[in-house]
Amino acid sequence: MKFADEIEFGHEDRKRIYEYVERHGAVDPDDAQERLRIDPGGFRHHVAILKRDGRLEDRNGRLQVAIDAGAEEEYQSDDLEFHIRPARQDDLAGIVGAIRQVAEERTYIVAESVADEVDHQNALLRHNELESRMFFVATVGDEVVGWVHLHAPELEKLSHTAELTVGVIEEYRGNGIGSHLLSRGLEWAGSNAYEKVYNSVPSSNEDAIAFLEGHGWEVEAIREDHYKLEGEYVDEVMMALEL
Repeated sequence: MKFADEIEFGHEDRKRIYEYVERHGAVDPDDAQERLRIDPGGFRHHVAILKRDGRLEDRNGRLQVAIDAGAEEEYQSDDLEFHIRPARQDDLAGIVGAIRQVAEERTYIVAESVADEVDHQNALLRHNELESRMFFVATVGDEVVGWVHLHAPELEKLSHTAELTVGVIEEYRGNGIGSHLLSRGLEWAGSNAYEKVYNSVPSSNEDAIAFLEGHGWEVEAIREDHYKLEGEYVDEVMMALEL
């Protein structure tokens, strides 16, 4: 299922099942059937149709939202091999950990709020009538070392835009991981009909600003003294890229 697809189900119980899975990230089918109080035969039928239509998938015995976001890609930088792929629900802890490690530098406030929201909801990917949220991850071995995140409201007047955050933990910077993550995120945004992506960082995060400018982003606006970091007022630099 692509994020650009309209969510239509054709049956109220089918909609309830999808919304329950989407809200919880990954669920045990038996628990979902019991909590939703749908008869077992009907539940199995509706899940089968949701799988057929590419809305749900079964991963390790648990149901989760299915999103068509491409395949895993392998890269080599000097002696480092890393992979970039669509995130899965079981990446949640690794993504939150990576974002919070980057956020500890106090230079990426927006990303910190993303980690708090994902951790609180315990659901990584979202696609409903109000919002869409997608992640790609960079992994070394089985560990998440970087992420790119896109979040978009489903409001008609804003549906052409998406907020993007991207980051790599300090030990793995300088290997091109951030550039590959950014490219993958922008490719996905373009293929899902988004026309513009935006990102905001403190003016003290000069590396992030230079990174985005080096990939064609432009400064749209500056909000003076928007952040207060360690007792110092810092401007917010609002950046964007037209796709």
